[in-house]
Amino acid sequence: MPQLHLLSPAGFKASAVYAGIKRRQRPDVGLLLCDTLASAAAVFTTNKVFAAPIQVGRDHIAGGKLRGIVVNSGNANACTGRQGLVDAKRMCDLAADVAGCDAGQILPSSTGIIGHVLPMRKIERRIVEAGQYLGKSQEHAQLFADAILTTDTRRKSAAARIKIGKQTITLAGVCKGSGMIGPRMGPPHATMLAYLTTDAAIAPTQLRKMLADATEESFNAVTVDDHMSTNDTAVLLASGASGIKITSDRDRKTFIKSLNEVCQSLAYQIAADGEGATKVVRVEVKNAATQPAARAMARAIADSPLVKCAMHGNDPNWGRIVSAAGMAGVAFDPDRCVLTLQGVVVFRAGRPVAFDGAALSAKLNATQVQVELNCRMGKAAQTCWTCDLSREYITINADYHT
Repeated sequence: MPQLHLLSPAGFKASAVYAGIKRRQRPDVGLLLCDTLASAAAVFTTNKVFAAPIQVGRDHIAGGKLRGIVVNSGNANACTGRQGLVDAKRMCDLAADVAGCDAGQILPSSTGIIGHVLPMRKIERRIVEAGQYLGKSQEHAQLFADAILTTDTRRKSAAARIKIGKQTITLAGVCKGSGMIGPRMGPPHATMLAYLTTDAAIAPTQLRKMLADATEESFNAVTVDDHMSTNDTAVLLASGASGIKITSDRDRKTFIKSLNEVCQSLAYQIAADGEGATKVVRVEVKNAATQPAARAMARAIADSPLVKCAMHGNDPNWGRIVSAAGMAGVAFDPDRCVLTLQGVVVFRAGRPVAFDGAALSAKLNATQVQVELNCRMGKAAQTCWTCDLSREYITINADYHT
């Protein structure tokens, strides 16, 4: 069976070209278009400092319908004043000319360095050029995925075939994210960009709730440095080209399950490609008193630079993990909890448990590390994905702008 990709769902095409925004000659302007008006939902950064395309995108997604996405990388178009809004709207105008639709049916995205005005002469020509190379192949999907990358070392994608009765629909997505990752995205009112497509027919109101719920358990549960970007965006487009409607509760649950799995796969890939990362750290908080408490503790552990440094050094320093949970400001009793690292109990009922430090350190020297905190206070659970904090992360971010 052919490999699934972003354009496997019927009704979509894409392209990407090099406009000269990035220093290296790689695609940096991309188009993702639907053949017809698609149901659409999006979530954006809740940072009060947000980029111009976020402001424009919030307006354009309000009606729940889009024809597509225009995106550039290498420049965030953030903190660029009135000119930034003019440029974001101009990108929509040009993409709309390609699609043959209204500019309000295009959602713009940007990612890269903050505080630089877009080089619009380059971008304008290349959006038109991208429109000449639109296609539905895996190569076109990969070009688009490449066009959104910044400090990423690899493209990130996930997809699923979904059985609805006797028929099949397709769901796929791509994302980018490596540093400046601490998304807390909300409904329209990380840098993390994600674009998802499906050929199912789903009403915008349903799509909006599905994406919002999936985001909480995926993109909002991944962190590299707990720095919420000015440009975080996730968009889900439903072309309806399969003719299969998602209306019954059973079908909705089936679709939601696959949507969660695709989004969580993308979130995991972001953590795995964290700037300077050598391993993914999966933090699971179980049996917390409430869901907000579970989420707060998982995030506190995942965000702790002390925990992340210990993970990089393969150091089973359980005290950093327990104390991170304790400072989350939620219900937590260390005298009741059990902490496990890579399947080894290291702390129980307020006391350390004897373990072989050298053997556990060897187990921590892995590409994926499991941290499990059983609070034994309720039934709520939360998983967060993060990565270790290495010297390479410092090097990348010390030299990023200069």
